[in-house]
Amino acid sequence: MTSSAPATNRAYRRLSVEERRSQLLRAALTLFAHRAPEDVSLDDVAETAGVSRPLVYRYFPGGKQQLYEAALRSSADALVLCFAEPPTGPPTERLGRVLDRYLVFVDEHDAGFSALMRGGSVAETSRTSAIVDGVRRAAAEQILVHLGVPDPGPRLRMMVRTWIAAVEAASLIWLDEDKRPPVGELRDWLVDHLIALLAATAASDGQTADVVRQLLALESPSGPVGSLGRRVLPLVGEAGHLL
Repeated sequence: MTSSAPATNRAYRRLSVEERRSQLLRAALTLFAHRAPEDVSLDDVAETAGVSRPLVYRYFPGGKQQLYEAALRSSADALVLCFAEPPTGPPTERLGRVLDRYLVFVDEHDAGFSALMRGGSVAETSRTSAIVDGVRRAAAEQILVHLGVPDPGPRLRMMVRTWIAAVEAASLIWLDEDKRPPVGELRDWLVDHLIALLAATAASDGQTADVVRQLLALESPSGPVGSLGRRVLPLVGEAGHLL
């Protein structure tokens, strides 16, 4: 019995400052992923990490707010990485892979994602709002990269940011609806949504029309654009009397 205490102390001291901080941050991320910030206490973080509450304060003297903002920044960085994709292959297939990663993140951070995106949390500040807005802007920039547009005009930029907002809203509704429809159907529908937005914007914006022409040249008949076209054309045909 007497020999175990020194061994524990040595294990405790073995962690560097950065390692200990990372350990506490991982514990906080685990909790914030499935609970709203106001439902997580420093005691919860300490218990999950297997340390004392004073130790949490030693590394995060700003208390839960500082810890939440650090966890939020870490999650935001991970979320932004979901939108990074090598610029190879048809654009809509790249987009599908981006959405696969994004929706895995949403699934694994369900309650935390909802609290983060809906706002209204007692932990929300101008700093946390800026972090969330930064994710939205970074995601929009990545989508513009996939569209091959280094300098988008106001219409095209608005369209992409509108789609990002729609993806966010659809993700929240999906969580509210007990993650229905199946995630693959949700992904395909969100890809269709962007295609439809591009087509609608191209009808009145020359830059978007040029982008659509370039994208169509990269798509395959079996891809999302071809699939959506085959499903939509019969409906469009029924509107012939309106033309």
